[in-house]
Amino acid sequence: MPPVLITILTKPFRHMRLRNKLFALLGLVSLGPILLFAAYSYETMRTELTRQMYDSMAGTTGQVSANLKMKLDAYSKISSSLYLDRRLQTMLTNDYSSGTGYLEAYEYINNTFNNVLATNSDIADIVIYSTNPTLPADQVYIRRADDAMKRHSWYRAVEKAYGSVTFTVMGETNPSKESVAQGMEERKPNRIVLARQLDNNSLNYPYGILTLEIPEADIFALMEKENVNKDVFIVGDDGTIISGKDKSLLGRNLYERLHGHQGEGATGNYFGTYDGERVYVVYSSVDNGWKTVSVVSYDSLMSNVKRAFSRLSAVGLVTGLVAILLIYAMARLFTKRIERLLQMTRRIEREDFDVQPGNPSHDELGQLSFAMVKMAGRMKALINEVYKKEISKKEAEMNMLQAQINPHFLYNTLASISALAIRSQDTRIQDMVGHLAKFYRISLNKGKRIITFGEELRLTKSYIAIQQLRFQGLLHIHEQIDEAASPYPVVKLMLQPFIENVINHAIWDDEAGINIILKARVEDDVLVLRVIDDGMGMRPEKLALLQPEWDGESSSGFGIRNVDARIKLAFGEAYGVQIFSRFGIGTTVQIRIPLSGLK
Repeated sequence: MPPVLITILTKPFRHMRLRNKLFALLGLVSLGPILLFAAYSYETMRTELTRQMYDSMAGTTGQVSANLKMKLDAYSKISSSLYLDRRLQTMLTNDYSSGTGYLEAYEYINNTFNNVLATNSDIADIVIYSTNPTLPADQVYIRRADDAMKRHSWYRAVEKAYGSVTFTVMGETNPSKESVAQGMEERKPNRIVLARQLDNNSLNYPYGILTLEIPEADIFALMEKENVNKDVFIVGDDGTIISGKDKSLLGRNLYERLHGHQGEGATGNYFGTYDGERVYVVYSSVDNGWKTVSVVSYDSLMSNVKRAFSRLSAVGLVTGLVAILLIYAMARLFTKRIERLLQMTRRIEREDFDVQPGNPSHDELGQLSFAMVKMAGRMKALINEVYKKEISKKEAEMNMLQAQINPHFLYNTLASISALAIRSQDTRIQDMVGHLAKFYRISLNKGKRIITFGEELRLTKSYIAIQQLRFQGLLHIHEQIDEAASPYPVVKLMLQPFIENVINHAIWDDEAGINIILKARVEDDVLVLRVIDDGMGMRPEKLALLQPEWDGESSSGFGIRNVDARIKLAFGEAYGVQIFSRFGIGTTVQIRIPLSGLK
């Protein structure tokens, strides 16, 4: 934006009091989020309520469809059992031109159908329309397949089904009393007729039509409890209403009143109109093409959201007014100097303590700014002081731990020399002293606590040579050393304590002695050292006392914990000593040192 335009736009605000500027600015800033929050809340509530309604309706329609499928399958199985009944087939196809053999057929048919009706109370009637002219029709279970039968709508469906089961919706019949009295017609409620052709397993030899009548009320019972705050329909594949709460709609096409874009899937949902009212529709199909359709008024669905939004709007309005009043009352507290203090705070938070005060002032904000600068300087000094003290502390700990181990070895070595001297005059004493000199030349090393692994290995070999003079023929040393490990830094006197532990505690056969294997290799970014012996090993309880992590009261394992502590101080907590041992087999000590050196 050009500077001239900025000047023109900001000119009316230049001479306004600061509180008025903040009041105007923060008033707009506070009302904007309130309006956005209101709109977001309304949309969120609408979306969430629609989702919940869909979940509920989808669950309802799915359950009704599943129950409907089970019911239709049960009816189909009943019809199949009758269709496959060979004796029934024989009774229906026999020639009864002479004699009274049809009475036996009546008896079997009556018993069979009565049993079916007794065990399936939701089936209202079973009828076979027979094409056998020699079988008399009793007009109860056996009727004639005549022109009157062919006028039924279910007959047209059977003709097209080629022997398959068909379901046809039949409306309520209400004939005159005379017709009922004469047996010409019957009063029947709304019902569904299952019909299938009886054809002796061949469409070329039909011998009748089997029909089962199921009252619509039994189908409606599947969804009766679900017709609360919504309309649930079961419709045929052509949209004809098969069952529903409003019986006056049965037999009519639902899609003449319900309009909307319905998907091709077996289940789905969409927004549409029902009798001119906007509705939300969820549907689920069954195998024969029937559908369970749930319809709920969108306005009633949104009424709860609108009420909640009205309350939210009222609260938002009150909140906005209160916010404006608070902004007006507190606007004078906000200045650029506060922003300056905030910037100083953030710099201190990022550990940048080189902050400078702004324009000097002697009021409260000026004193606060001055105090913050002083505080930043003091924090910087304290951090530096603590950092130096921490370094000195670690150096002292390292030196202390290093110092503790040298006298410990010296006393043992001097004891060995003294023992040899008492026994006899021997050149071995000279060799032992020579090895001891080499040992201390490396171990003292002008006070250095970190040496290369090559130096540590030479120091260890000097110690081993001293002990081999003491224990002639008992110590069998084997080395598997990776030459690449030599230049990497390690803590001084790291291996010697473990060799000493093997000599003092692991030898169990004074004639065979003990084998000690020294291994060193580079694995990834870590130098791995191992001291392995085939001595007597340790029991689990003894091994637990020697582990570096043991923090209980025990005099055992002082040297082990000393080495582990020095490694962790020098290289970090991820490195150190691990001990593995089995009683009667031997012990392995593993030491891990990073190739990167000191932390």
